[in-house]
Amino acid sequence: MVPNARLLSQKRFFSTKTLHRNHLQWPIKQVTKSNFNDSLPEIKHHIANSHFIALSLQNTGSFSTPWHRLSAFDTPHTAYSKAKFAAERFQILQFAVCPFKIEARKVVAFPYNFHLFPRDELKLGMPSYSFTCQTSSLNSMAKEGFDFNACIYDGISYLSRAQESSAKVRMGNPIIVDHEKSSFAPIPVPTVADTVFVERIRSRVKHWKNACTDSSAKTDAAEALVISLRKLVLGSEQHGSRPCMTIDVCSERQVQLVLKMLEEFSDLVPLLIPAKSGGTQAVRVVLTSSEEDRDLLKRELQDLEVEQDKRVRGFREVIDLICASQKPVVSHNSLNDFAFIHSKFLAPLPPNVVEFMSSLRMAFPQVLDVNHLMTDIGPARTSMSANMSYLKNRFFAPIDMEIPHKATENESNIHGHNVVKICHLFGKLCSVLNLTPTSSRSSNHHLASAFDGYANIFNLSSDSCQEPTDEDIRVWTNNTRKVRCEDVAFLWGFRKRMSAGTLKTLLRGSNEVFAKEFDVRLVDRSCAMVVFWQPSLRETFVDIMNSEKISGALKEMVSEGLKATGYETYKRVCSSGLWELELADALDKALALPDSNLEDDYETNTSEIYWSNDLKINLDDL
Repeated sequence: MVPNARLLSQKRFFSTKTLHRNHLQWPIKQVTKSNFNDSLPEIKHHIANSHFIALSLQNTGSFSTPWHRLSAFDTPHTAYSKAKFAAERFQILQFAVCPFKIEARKVVAFPYNFHLFPRDELKLGMPSYSFTCQTSSLNSMAKEGFDFNACIYDGISYLSRAQESSAKVRMGNPIIVDHEKSSFAPIPVPTVADTVFVERIRSRVKHWKNACTDSSAKTDAAEALVISLRKLVLGSEQHGSRPCMTIDVCSERQVQLVLKMLEEFSDLVPLLIPAKSGGTQAVRVVLTSSEEDRDLLKRELQDLEVEQDKRVRGFREVIDLICASQKPVVSHNSLNDFAFIHSKFLAPLPPNVVEFMSSLRMAFPQVLDVNHLMTDIGPARTSMSANMSYLKNRFFAPIDMEIPHKATENESNIHGHNVVKICHLFGKLCSVLNLTPTSSRSSNHHLASAFDGYANIFNLSSDSCQEPTDEDIRVWTNNTRKVRCEDVAFLWGFRKRMSAGTLKTLLRGSNEVFAKEFDVRLVDRSCAMVVFWQPSLRETFVDIMNSEKISGALKEMVSEGLKATGYETYKRVCSSGLWELELADALDKALALPDSNLEDDYETNTSEIYWSNDLKINLDDL
């Protein structure tokens, strides 16, 4: 029994203040490149004072063909492979962020919708040279009034953390040396070569410094010319209005030796010039006129670095604020969304789901998926409106929405409303499940502990997604059961446009292996899945298909092109990146690959999937 739930008999007492409010009335602050810098302090304040942060993405696409979609028959590893493929091909054009609090029966939200475009503002070929667009996604955005011109010309660019590190090296900006935070190892006992190197550099620095000092005191034209020539020979340059010189180095050891020697000169400020291949290319020495001038130079360099970081990071400043807050992040489609977020804002996606989850938790320690929370009270639907309708028809959970900030002209009629729907749905689920964070005012730790049982569960292998009972577990409704991958077969090569019911009828009379209970579902127009509810029958069926003992109607179907394989071939398809338009072609290619040990250690505990009578493909959509 769900705690704190009052059923449909009390439905007529729903609060109508905001429950039936048209979502188009919600004021969503639209943020582009033009107002991004002004909006950062505001969203930083709201993030710091929130309980949760909801996220919603609008991408240029999600899948290229029906079987590429995340489906109930995917294991965590095949699902991740699909999400990884989509995240690496498509692009985020809108990123909605909504810090919010839950107070009693009210959600107080501050929604922002950021318009993004991966513009190469630094002329470094980053973040992206190209990306893929799905026509149906663009058509949907166009119908909603999305301004593609504004997106391209005024969208906010960004670099991921990995790209930022690469960009800083390629840009070659000097780095101020902080001796207190320096990561250099202690210098070992100097060798004769070290001593010669240091003495040569010390002598050069002294002569350069004297030349710079003398040039300001001498007025004789002849002597001024001599000093100028001396400075030229010694390699004197200008860093802004201050004189500087560059000392080339060949190793990090020489960098340490130079920095140690420069500590003898209180008016010299060393800067490291990074090499494009990594490490340090040279040490730039800047001469200051006084202690005050030295401090001023350091402040100028620090301010320049902050401005450069903002320019390089772009929208990722918002992602970094969310990560730094350590607040629980709420999403509706976590695996897909966070595959995109990791790929665009953190680093390239890891090869498998285990490494992905480990990397993601370092940035977002607590992710809450409203679809998973729904499984505690009923079947999760694919859309938020369907989930909201389910709650509305079965539970009394009045939650008012309050959005304090005002919308500018026309903002209430445009984009980013899904993130507010997520906040509203999450608030209702917290009420129904008695998870309202009353303790969150005292500390984030108490808030986190209240939601620990629901966090980071978009990994489908998690046993906490269902109640452990028998080997075949009923989840959500009577028509959903856990299925072992060993009991699933894929069929292809049957006649085009054949329905699952027709195929099941043909199979039922074709061989005695189909005398027991089994189910058939279409995956796409070319391929179907068969589930054998009696263990070991799938293996028997595949053996028969590939043996000379095949006979009867099944033999006739095979002669017409029918093929069969086990779930392990589907895993191979996903792990090998065989993303053909039709699954049948991908399976053929996977079977043609050389045999190898493709079952990695991390696959051993993921041999179960979920089977639902609702798992079907609408051929009109294909």
